[in-house]
Amino acid sequence: MIFDYSLWGLFLASFLAATVVPFSSEVVLTAVLANGTDIYSAVIVASLGNWVGGMSSFALGYLGKWEWIEKYLRVKRETIEKWHDRLYKRGAFFAFLTWLPGVGDIFAIGLGVLRSNIWIVAVTMLAGKFVRYVVWAWLSGLVF
Repeated sequence: MIFDYSLWGLFLASFLAATVVPFSSEVVLTAVLANGTDIYSAVIVASLGNWVGGMSSFALGYLGKWEWIEKYLRVKRETIEKWHDRLYKRGAFFAFLTWLPGVGDIFAIGLGVLRSNIWIVAVTMLAGKFVRYVVWAWLSGLVF
């Protein structure tokens, strides 16, 4: 079989890990690599799955409004404006950091709410997620 089913599972795990679902795709990547799957295929599939998940969080934010954050999450207007300025000025930087556990989802949703440039967000988000999985795969190779 040309395409290993474990890569489908890795894609799904990576996708879920990039959404608001608390899930560790690194564990799945390590298991897939320990099972003998090609490292290049695994890193690409994990990166793409995590990127699609991150972009879905961006899209979710794009559908939202700042007023909802203030109303439903009870965040002060001043705090919202402060984060608005930070995210707007450094959108590419925050998109690159969407791989971070916990805050990455918030960054992706926030960039969507801001209506940040989708192309800049998409490219820098993919780059950040790719670097993350390359480093993780390399570290996994040192252990196994």
